[in-house]
Amino acid sequence: MLKILIPTLAMFPLIWLSPPKWVWPSSLTHSFIIALMSFHWLINTSETGWSFLNLSLGIDPLSTPLLILSCWLLPLMILASQNHLNQQPLNRQRVYISLLVSLQFFLILAFGATEMFMFYVMFEATLIPTLVLITRWGNQAERLNAGTYFLFYTLAGSLPLLVALLLLQNETGTLSLLTIQFNSPLAYNSFGEKIWWVGCLLAFLVKMPLYGIHLWLPKAHVEAPIAGSMVLAAVLLKLGGYGMMRMMIVLSPAAKELALPFIMLALWGVIMTSSICLRQTDLKSLIAYSSVSHMGLVIAGILIQTPWSFTGSLILMISHGLASSALFCLANISYERTHSRTMILARGMHMIMPLMTSWWFLANLANLALPPLPNLMGELMIITSLFNWSPLTLVMTGLGTLITASYSLYMFLLTQQGTVPDHATSIDPPHTREHLLISLHLLPLLLLIVKPELMWGWCA
Repeated sequence: MLKILIPTLAMFPLIWLSPPKWVWPSSLTHSFIIALMSFHWLINTSETGWSFLNLSLGIDPLSTPLLILSCWLLPLMILASQNHLNQQPLNRQRVYISLLVSLQFFLILAFGATEMFMFYVMFEATLIPTLVLITRWGNQAERLNAGTYFLFYTLAGSLPLLVALLLLQNETGTLSLLTIQFNSPLAYNSFGEKIWWVGCLLAFLVKMPLYGIHLWLPKAHVEAPIAGSMVLAAVLLKLGGYGMMRMMIVLSPAAKELALPFIMLALWGVIMTSSICLRQTDLKSLIAYSSVSHMGLVIAGILIQTPWSFTGSLILMISHGLASSALFCLANISYERTHSRTMILARGMHMIMPLMTSWWFLANLANLALPPLPNLMGELMIITSLFNWSPLTLVMTGLGTLITASYSLYMFLLTQQGTVPDHATSIDPPHTREHLLISLHLLPLLLLIVKPELMWGWCA
């Protein structure tokens, strides 16, 4: 872990001491080196337990892919923000990149924590740089409202978790992930113990988010700069899923009846948010609601607590993180040229940027889980587990999958087909940097097709 944490911390003096012309290239190069170094976790991770273990940090097959995704995303965020950074004064550029680096540092500590209280502190610490990104680098006046939603939804869900962890510490005498799963859970006979169960999961359900407590997410995505949207879609939502997986080990197996309302709400949310996507005119808002729909499936998979559904949830989280982040990058590329997120005003792009249309097509196929992409494997494993849990769930998951395909094709056809608007006839062609950015999102998905044993090793 220290081999990655120390180079990450070394980026701060690099950012602030580099000559003005070298701030962006040096940060990008250094972050790419860190991302490549993180792949040694994948090679050396034990399939049966923890490795690279010390007093407070370690990795296991559950945290390894999320740690690598966090490191992989930093250079992509810097790459996607170049056009945005070039329009900023030098000090604002340095603060912007420093916020992204600090966010990666907190995420590595959160995913690598072996103690629940340290995980909670890092879980909350990621709120600060994300909030500053939304409120200081957002494009519209609504960014302050979006920041307020993001802050209070997250804090309101996190305070019950803090109380629940303190009660768990008092009950078991430890919050270490290495030993806490071997302590017997509560019986959940009293009303107070059931409230404690909800408190343990509420913060993660807000972060995912669960349908009904999801209103902060579309606002945050729409108002955030491109790096904020990327890290929200790719990693921060998965922080909620990771926390749920860790806590379900503690809560298992006594409270299956308590999970039933949340499973049904998550599956209902898959249908409702997918239907909302069909009515969207704002491109970023559509992709944000799409994330809520996919995460509803992940929540249901985690709550039924089977090895098959846990594996499917992890695969879907990783593959959705890459596909959703790629869609936000493509939306930003379109926005930088047309200066509008309204899809009807950014149509006909296949006439102007035909190669970018190919990237749009591949990203949409990944979003709707076309075989043989890992998105399909994750969704099939969750749907199969849910069907085994209750055959009635097949109606909701099947309908959600159908609507997902519908809005993905709707988004592709509306943005790429049709006549080109008059204001978009003289836009710049796509740059090599932008093609590299999208390819670095989609290449890991192709790697998982070529070497599917990597996915099975995560939850072996």
